[in-house]
Amino acid sequence: MNHRWLVSVSGLVVPAAVFWSATMPVAGQARSAGARTNEKPAKAYTAPRTPDGQPDLQGIWTNNTFTTLERPKNVTKEFYTAEEALEVVRRLAAQEEEQTEPGTVADVHYDFTQFGLDRSQEAMALNLRTSLIVDPADGRLPPLSAEGQKRAAERAAERKSRGGLHDAVQNEPLGARCILMDRNGPPMLAGAYNNGYQIMQAPGYVMILVEMLHDVRIIPLDGRPQLPPNVRQWTGSYRGHWEGQTLVVETTNLSGKFAFQGSSENMRLTERFTRVDEDTIRYQFTVDDPSTWTRPWSAEVPWKKTIGPIFEHACHEGNYGLRNTLAGARAEEKRAAEEAAKKGSSK
Repeated sequence: MNHRWLVSVSGLVVPAAVFWSATMPVAGQARSAGARTNEKPAKAYTAPRTPDGQPDLQGIWTNNTFTTLERPKNVTKEFYTAEEALEVVRRLAAQEEEQTEPGTVADVHYDFTQFGLDRSQEAMALNLRTSLIVDPADGRLPPLSAEGQKRAAERAAERKSRGGLHDAVQNEPLGARCILMDRNGPPMLAGAYNNGYQIMQAPGYVMILVEMLHDVRIIPLDGRPQLPPNVRQWTGSYRGHWEGQTLVVETTNLSGKFAFQGSSENMRLTERFTRVDEDTIRYQFTVDDPSTWTRPWSAEVPWKKTIGPIFEHACHEGNYGLRNTLAGARAEEKRAAEEAAKKGSSK
C-alpha cells in the first residue's frame, strides 16, 4: 500500500502528497501559465492487465470517508482547503466518539473502537470535496418530481400507520434487520464501519464482495440483456462492459423495496470504476429516476487500496440483537408506565 495517499484520521497526520487526483485541477489553477509551460505533463496512468487483457481492478479497497453525500447547507464552495477538510474530519470524528449518559436510552450504541472497526480509527483518502454529489453543481439532491413527492408522502403515511419504530420487527429499517445497507448498494456508499470491498475478475465476470453483510455482486460482462421488465430484484439486475480503462455497470429492474434516497423501482443506475493509480479507484455513479427527481444526478468517491482479508460479517448473529432491541423497547414502555402510575397515585 502506498501510504503517501492516505491520511490517518485518528492521528490526523497528512503527508504532503495527500491530495486526491480530483483536487488537482484546483491546485493547477493557482499556478501561473508560465510555470505550467516549463513543466512536463504528468504521464497518464495505465492500469495493469488481467490474463485476459482487461484493466485489473482486483484487490481489497475501502470507500471510507467523512465526506457527506450532500453539501452542508452552510457551505457554498466545491472544495475545502486541506486545513478545512481536516477540521471537518476532526469534528465528525469527535461526534462519533462522543459519549452519552450511561444507563439512558441515548447511550445504547455500538462500540466498535475496541475492534479497530470505527471509521475514525481507519486510514482514508482526504477528500477535499465538500460533497460526494458532483452534479448538480450545488452538491445537493435535485428537487423531487411531483410523483416523487406523492410517493414520499405515501411512504411516510404507511410507516406511521404501522406504529413506532420499535413496535414490531417489520418496522425496523432493513439495516437493523441485517437485510441490506447502503454499503451493499447499488450504489455503494460508506457507513460508520465495514467499508471494505474485494474485487475479483474472471473472463466474462467481475465479482465485488462487500464486507458489510458479506454481500456479493456478480456482474456479467458478456453482453447478455437485462432481465425482463416483470422480473424485479431488491438490488436490481446489473450488467457490465468496458469503456477503455473504465468498468461501466448498468443497473435496472429494481423492486423499490430497497429505496435508495427514496428512489422508485424505475431508477436506472450507472456506475463507473476507473483505476487512476496503483492505490486508487475512482468510483462514480449517476442516478436517473424521473419518477423521483426532476433531473439525473451524479456523485463520486475515491476507493483506496487497503489491507485484507475481509472476514465474514455476521451482523447480530441469529437476530439476537433485534430481539433485544424490541425487548428493550418493551422494558422502557413498562418503566414509563410505572413512573406515570406513581405520579398519578401521588396526586
